[in-house]
Amino acid sequence: MTEAVVPAQDRRVYIDKQSPAAYKALLATAEAVHEVAAEAGLERPLVELLNIRVSQLNTCAFCLDLHTRTALRAGETPQRIAVLPAWRDTLLFDARERAALALAEATTHPADAGAQHTAYEAARAVFSDAEISAVIWVAITMNAFNRVSVLSKHPVRPPATNRSV
Repeated sequence: MTEAVVPAQDRRVYIDKQSPAAYKALLATAEAVHEVAAEAGLERPLVELLNIRVSQLNTCAFCLDLHTRTALRAGETPQRIAVLPAWRDTLLFDARERAALALAEATTHPADAGAQHTAYEAARAVFSDAEISAVIWVAITMNAFNRVSVLSKHPVRPPATNRSV
């Protein structure tokens, strides 16, 4: 399979490469957020579900590809990832996961004050302050990475294959 040629007028600046100091700071933030999430007791599969859901809302193909693979390695199931856009309509997610997903969505779309209030109430019912903070930080950080990748148009490449020539 050959890679598509991108016309010059459609090429984007990879802002992570253009401004490496800023991107390095974002990576350091992500590392700190992973530590905060772990210290708060958020399981890695839940963190990855949040990363995927935020990336779905932001239509970030690059981050969806990356975090789906990471979620699968962390033990998440293909079924739950497949139905994640319709998480409210399935019994596959427990109360904690539902509260975290709603809070991540409210963080991604903060202008919806009603959804934000409802999500925060649901989170309060099942999470500690540390867990709420961690969920919000995970969503904030994923939103930032989504914007880097979407605006840079980071490509999703097919997996390497071991073909004999």
